Amino acid sequence: MALEQNAIIQSLSDRFGGTVSDFINIHDILTFEADSESILEVMGFLKDDATMRFNFLTDVCGMHFPDADKSRQFSVVYHMHNWIDNVRIRIKCYLNGDNPEIDSVTPLFLGANWQERETYDFYGIIFKGHPQLKRILNMDEMVSFPMRKEFPMEDGGRTDKDDRFFGRTTDNYTKS
Repeated sequence: MALEQNAIIQSLSDRFGGTVSDFINIHDILTFEADSESILEVMGFLKDDATMRFNFLTDVCGMHFPDADKSRQFSVVYHMHNWIDNVRIRIKCYLNGDNPEIDSVTPLFLGANWQERETYDFYGIIFKGHPQLKRILNMDEMVSFPMRKEFPMEDGGRTDKDDRFFGRTTDNYTKS
């Protein structure tokens, strides 16, 4: 018998109580929030439990919400896959904007190593206990984290493009 979403919700709720919440089905993927302090325990249960069997970490990524409450300005999102029952889940952990850090899940999934390094490299999220948390794609000398929304997406001083060709027009546009 295939693993049902209701069984996952019930098992997580029974075991972790209020540290897991906001269960919702988005595009046939069960999504829920977990307290950042409990991520290792929650993911360990999902991986090792004889019924859950989420044995593959598909993805780790970061998100930045600069206009959100300070306690929820960053998020780490994990995607896990149970290959046996072909079930996927998404776990969201929200982090404080002043000190975005969470435990590394590399003790559970070695493949998280590069994914956590990439998330650190682009968002500045610290993964406590990571074996080698350093930049992976950007230069080591870089002091900013380019996927944070505090940086403009494009250079406002560019003169080599015409905004009309990008679907942006202004009422007082004059061609030089």
